Amino acid sequence: MNERDTREVDGAWEAFQTHAYAAPAADLARYVARYWIVHWDLRGQPPYRQLVVPYPNVHLSFVGGDPPLVHGVLRGHAYRTLAGAGRVFGVAFRPGCFRPVLGRSVATITGRSVPARDVFGPPTPDRAAAGDEAMVRLVEDFLRATLPAPDPTAEAVAVMVDRIAADPDLTRVESLAAAVDTRVRTLQRLFSGYVGVGPKWVIRRYRLHEVSERLAQGRDVAWARLAADLGYADQAHLSRDFTAIFGEPPSRYARRYPPG
Repeated sequence: MNERDTREVDGAWEAFQTHAYAAPAADLARYVARYWIVHWDLRGQPPYRQLVVPYPNVHLSFVGGDPPLVHGVLRGHAYRTLAGAGRVFGVAFRPGCFRPVLGRSVATITGRSVPARDVFGPPTPDRAAAGDEAMVRLVEDFLRATLPAPDPTAEAVAVMVDRIAADPDLTRVESLAAAVDTRVRTLQRLFSGYVGVGPKWVIRRYRLHEVSERLAQGRDVAWARLAADLGYADQAHLSRDFTAIFGEPPSRYARRYPPG
Protein backbone atom coordinates (compact mmCIF):
# COMPACT_ATOMS: atom_id res chain seq x y z
CA MET A 1 0.00 0.00 0.00
CA ASN A 2 1.31 3.46 -0.91
CA GLU A 3 2.45 5.79 1.84
CA ARG A 4 -0.45 7.87 3.02
CA ASP A 5 -0.66 11.64 2.67
CA THR A 6 -0.45 12.85 6.26
CA ARG A 7 -3.17 15.41 5.50
CA GLU A 8 -5.67 12.55 5.27
CA VAL A 9 -5.41 11.57 8.92
CA ASP A 10 -6.65 12.95 12.24
CA GLY A 11 -8.71 15.65 10.55
CA ALA A 12 -5.64 17.47 9.13
CA TRP A 13 -7.57 18.10 5.89
CA GLU A 14 -9.76 20.57 7.81
CA ALA A 15 -6.84 23.04 7.77
CA PHE A 16 -7.24 23.68 4.03
CA GLN A 17 -10.82 22.79 3.13
CA THR A 18 -14.33 23.43 4.42
CA HIS A 19 -17.60 21.67 3.68
CA ALA A 20 -20.98 23.42 3.91
CA TYR A 21 -24.55 22.47 3.08
CA ALA A 22 -27.77 24.34 2.34
CA ALA A 23 -31.38 23.25 2.01
CA PRO A 24 -33.34 23.97 -1.18
CA ALA A 25 -36.27 26.36 -1.35
CA ALA A 26 -39.59 24.70 -0.54
CA ASP A 27 -40.76 24.66 -4.16
CA LEU A 28 -37.63 22.75 -5.23
CA ALA A 29 -37.50 20.25 -2.36
CA ARG A 30 -39.45 17.71 -4.41
CA TYR A 31 -36.38 17.34 -6.62
CA VAL A 32 -33.38 18.59 -4.63
CA ALA A 33 -32.05 16.97 -1.48
CA ARG A 34 -29.44 19.61 -0.64
CA TYR A 35 -26.76 21.93 -1.97
CA TRP A 36 -23.16 21.23 -0.98
CA ILE A 37 -20.18 23.54 -1.15
CA VAL A 38 -16.51 22.70 -0.76
CA HIS A 39 -13.82 25.39 -0.52
CA TRP A 40 -10.11 24.59 -0.50
CA ASP A 41 -6.89 26.56 -0.34
CA LEU A 42 -3.74 24.58 -1.09
CA ARG A 43 -1.63 27.46 -2.31
CA GLY A 44 1.98 26.75 -1.41
CA GLN A 45 1.16 23.07 -0.78
CA PRO A 46 1.23 19.97 -2.98
CA PRO A 47 -2.05 18.83 -4.57
CA TYR A 48 -4.32 16.73 -2.39
CA ARG A 49 -6.02 13.53 -3.49
CA GLN A 50 -9.60 13.84 -2.20
CA LEU A 51 -11.52 10.64 -1.49
CA VAL A 52 -15.09 10.79 -2.84
CA VAL A 53 -17.53 8.23 -1.47
CA PRO A 54 -20.79 7.42 -3.29
CA TYR A 55 -24.38 8.12 -2.36
CA PRO A 56 -27.49 7.17 -4.36
CA ASN A 57 -27.84 10.76 -5.61
CA VAL A 58 -27.30 12.26 -9.02
CA HIS A 59 -25.31 15.49 -8.72
CA LEU A 60 -24.97 18.69 -10.73
CA SER A 61 -21.62 20.37 -10.09
CA PHE A 62 -20.06 23.75 -10.85
CA VAL A 63 -16.28 24.08 -10.54
CA GLY A 64 -14.73 27.47 -11.21
CA GLY A 65 -15.19 28.57 -14.80
CA ASP A 66 -15.65 25.05 -16.16
CA PRO A 67 -18.97 24.06 -17.78
CA PRO A 68 -21.23 22.32 -15.25
CA LEU A 69 -21.48 18.54 -15.20
CA VAL A 70 -24.14 16.00 -14.26
CA HIS A 71 -22.71 13.04 -12.33
CA GLY A 72 -24.52 9.72 -12.22
CA VAL A 73 -24.38 7.52 -9.12
CA LEU A 74 -20.97 5.98 -8.45
CA ARG A 75 -21.00 2.34 -7.40
CA GLY A 76 -17.70 2.68 -5.57
CA HIS A 77 -15.26 5.29 -4.32
CA ALA A 78 -13.33 7.68 -6.54
CA TYR A 79 -10.61 10.31 -6.12
CA ARG A 80 -10.44 13.96 -7.19
CA THR A 81 -7.24 15.99 -7.14
CA LEU A 82 -7.46 19.38 -5.44
CA ALA A 83 -4.81 21.99 -6.21
CA GLY A 84 -4.39 25.72 -5.66
CA ALA A 85 -7.51 27.45 -4.31
CA GLY A 86 -11.03 26.81 -5.48
CA ARG A 87 -14.62 25.91 -4.85
CA VAL A 88 -17.10 23.34 -6.07
CA PHE A 89 -20.83 23.97 -5.74
CA GLY A 90 -23.01 20.90 -6.03
CA VAL A 91 -26.69 20.07 -6.28
CA ALA A 92 -27.61 16.66 -4.87
CA PHE A 93 -30.92 15.52 -6.34
CA ARG A 94 -33.23 13.31 -4.31
CA PRO A 95 -32.63 9.66 -5.17
CA GLY A 96 -35.24 8.66 -7.74
CA CYS A 97 -36.18 12.21 -8.70
CA PHE A 98 -33.69 12.77 -11.52
CA ARG A 99 -35.46 10.34 -13.88
CA PRO A 100 -38.05 12.91 -15.09
CA VAL A 101 -35.22 15.43 -15.61
CA LEU A 102 -33.08 12.99 -17.61
CA GLY A 103 -36.02 11.60 -19.56
CA ARG A 104 -34.64 8.07 -19.60
CA SER A 105 -33.34 5.41 -17.22
CA VAL A 106 -30.92 6.90 -14.71
CA ALA A 107 -28.88 3.69 -15.06
CA THR A 108 -27.69 5.07 -18.42
CA ILE A 109 -25.48 7.59 -16.58
CA THR A 110 -24.45 5.42 -13.61
CA GLY A 111 -20.71 5.81 -13.11
CA ARG A 112 -20.55 8.57 -15.75
CA SER A 113 -20.35 12.36 -15.91
CA VAL A 114 -22.01 14.22 -18.77
CA PRO A 115 -22.21 17.91 -19.71
CA ALA A 116 -25.19 19.57 -18.05
CA ARG A 117 -26.21 21.06 -21.40
CA ASP A 118 -26.74 17.53 -22.73
CA VAL A 119 -29.32 16.97 -20.00
CA PHE A 120 -30.94 20.35 -19.40
CA GLY A 121 -30.25 22.06 -22.70
CA PRO A 122 -29.58 25.80 -22.90
CA PRO A 123 -29.53 28.17 -21.16
CA THR A 124 -27.48 26.20 -18.64
CA PRO A 125 -25.30 28.55 -16.53
CA ASP A 126 -21.82 28.48 -18.04
CA ARG A 127 -19.98 29.26 -14.83
CA ALA A 128 -20.42 29.62 -11.10
CA ALA A 129 -21.48 32.86 -9.43
CA ALA A 130 -18.94 34.62 -7.20
CA GLY A 131 -20.42 33.99 -3.74
CA ASP A 132 -22.11 30.97 -2.21
CA GLU A 133 -25.44 32.73 -1.62
CA ALA A 134 -25.38 34.15 -5.14
CA MET A 135 -24.70 30.66 -6.43
CA VAL A 136 -27.76 29.30 -4.64
CA ARG A 137 -29.90 32.00 -6.25
CA LEU A 138 -28.42 31.36 -9.69
CA VAL A 139 -28.97 27.61 -9.49
CA GLU A 140 -32.48 27.87 -8.08
CA ASP A 141 -33.55 30.28 -10.83
CA PHE A 142 -32.11 27.86 -13.38
CA LEU A 143 -33.85 24.84 -11.86
CA ARG A 144 -37.21 26.60 -11.67
CA ALA A 145 -36.96 27.35 -15.39
CA THR A 146 -35.98 23.82 -16.44
CA LEU A 147 -37.40 21.18 -14.08
CA PRO A 148 -40.25 19.09 -15.54
CA ALA A 149 -43.67 18.33 -14.10
CA PRO A 150 -43.71 16.06 -11.02
CA ASP A 151 -43.57 12.31 -11.60
CA PRO A 152 -45.58 10.30 -9.01
CA THR A 153 -43.41 7.22 -9.53
CA ALA A 154 -40.25 9.24 -8.88
CA GLU A 155 -41.75 10.48 -5.62
CA ALA A 156 -42.73 6.93 -4.62
CA VAL A 157 -39.18 5.68 -5.23
CA ALA A 158 -37.74 8.64 -3.29
CA VAL A 159 -39.96 7.75 -0.34
CA MET A 160 -38.65 4.17 -0.47
CA VAL A 161 -35.07 5.44 -0.34
CA ASP A 162 -35.98 7.70 2.58
CA ARG A 163 -37.39 4.65 4.33
CA ILE A 164 -34.13 2.75 3.80
CA ALA A 165 -32.10 5.66 5.14
CA ALA A 166 -34.27 6.03 8.24
CA ASP A 167 -34.52 2.38 9.29
CA PRO A 168 -31.21 0.83 10.44
CA ASP A 169 -32.94 -2.53 10.83
CA LEU A 170 -33.78 -2.69 7.13
CA THR A 171 -30.97 -4.82 5.70
CA ARG A 172 -32.61 -6.93 2.98
CA VAL A 173 -34.42 -6.20 -0.26
CA GLU A 174 -37.09 -8.76 0.65
CA SER A 175 -37.91 -6.77 3.78
CA LEU A 176 -38.32 -3.57 1.78
CA ALA A 177 -40.53 -5.32 -0.77
CA ALA A 178 -42.78 -6.61 2.00
CA ALA A 179 -42.92 -3.19 3.66
CA VAL A 180 -44.10 -1.47 0.46
CA ASP A 181 -46.24 -4.43 -0.68
CA THR A 182 -44.53 -5.15 -3.96
CA ARG A 183 -42.30 -7.78 -5.57
CA VAL A 184 -38.50 -7.86 -5.42
CA ARG A 185 -38.30 -7.82 -9.23
CA THR A 186 -40.50 -4.72 -9.34
CA LEU A 187 -38.23 -2.96 -6.85
CA GLN A 188 -35.17 -3.89 -8.86
CA ARG A 189 -36.69 -2.47 -12.04
CA LEU A 190 -37.84 0.73 -10.35
CA PHE A 191 -34.51 1.39 -8.64
CA SER A 192 -32.52 0.74 -11.81
CA GLY A 193 -34.64 3.14 -13.82
CA TYR A 194 -35.12 5.86 -11.22
CA VAL A 195 -32.08 5.68 -8.92
CA GLY A 196 -29.51 4.14 -11.26
CA VAL A 197 -28.51 1.30 -8.93
CA GLY A 198 -30.39 -1.61 -7.38
CA PRO A 199 -32.16 -1.64 -4.00
CA LYS A 200 -29.55 -4.01 -2.53
CA TRP A 201 -26.79 -1.49 -3.26
CA VAL A 202 -28.82 1.35 -1.71
CA ILE A 203 -29.54 -0.65 1.45
CA ARG A 204 -25.90 -1.65 1.88
CA ARG A 205 -24.74 1.92 1.21
CA TYR A 206 -26.88 3.39 3.98
CA ARG A 207 -26.00 0.67 6.47
CA LEU A 208 -22.28 1.18 5.73
CA HIS A 209 -22.76 4.93 6.10
CA GLU A 210 -23.89 4.23 9.64
CA VAL A 211 -20.60 2.38 10.19
CA SER A 212 -18.61 5.35 8.86
CA GLU A 213 -20.55 7.66 11.20
CA ARG A 214 -19.55 5.55 14.19
CA LEU A 215 -15.92 5.68 13.07
CA ALA A 216 -16.10 9.46 12.58
CA GLN A 217 -17.37 9.81 16.16
CA GLY A 218 -14.48 7.70 17.48
CA ARG A 219 -16.85 5.05 18.79
CA ASP A 220 -15.76 1.47 19.36
CA VAL A 221 -17.30 -1.04 16.95
CA ALA A 222 -17.96 -4.72 17.68
CA TRP A 223 -17.27 -5.85 14.13
CA ALA A 224 -18.50 -9.43 14.24
CA ARG A 225 -21.79 -8.42 15.84
CA LEU A 226 -22.20 -5.48 13.47
CA ALA A 227 -21.61 -7.72 10.43
CA ALA A 228 -24.38 -10.04 11.61
CA ASP A 229 -26.73 -7.11 12.31
CA LEU A 230 -26.21 -5.79 8.79
CA GLY A 231 -26.93 -9.15 7.16
CA TYR A 232 -23.35 -10.07 6.27
CA ALA A 233 -22.15 -13.66 6.44
CA ASP A 234 -19.09 -12.59 8.42
CA GLN A 235 -16.80 -9.69 9.26
CA ALA A 236 -14.64 -10.27 6.16
CA HIS A 237 -17.59 -9.67 3.84
CA LEU A 238 -18.44 -6.46 5.69
CA SER A 239 -14.85 -5.24 5.38
CA ARG A 240 -14.79 -6.09 1.66
CA ASP A 241 -17.94 -4.06 0.94
CA PHE A 242 -16.76 -1.18 3.13
CA THR A 243 -13.44 -1.06 1.24
CA ALA A 244 -15.22 -1.02 -2.13
CA ILE A 245 -17.35 1.94 -1.06
CA PHE A 246 -14.87 3.93 1.06
CA GLY A 247 -11.57 3.02 -0.56
CA GLU A 248 -9.94 1.39 2.44
CA PRO A 249 -10.71 -1.02 5.31
CA PRO A 250 -12.68 0.34 8.29
CA SER A 251 -9.70 0.51 10.65
CA ARG A 252 -7.69 2.58 8.16
CA TYR A 253 -10.64 4.79 7.24
CA ALA A 254 -11.17 5.66 10.91
CA ARG A 255 -7.81 7.44 10.98
CA ARG A 256 -9.25 10.22 8.80
CA TYR A 257 -10.95 11.69 11.85
CA PRO A 258 -9.51 13.28 15.00
CA PRO A 259 -9.52 11.05 18.08
CA GLY A 260 -12.82 11.19 19.96
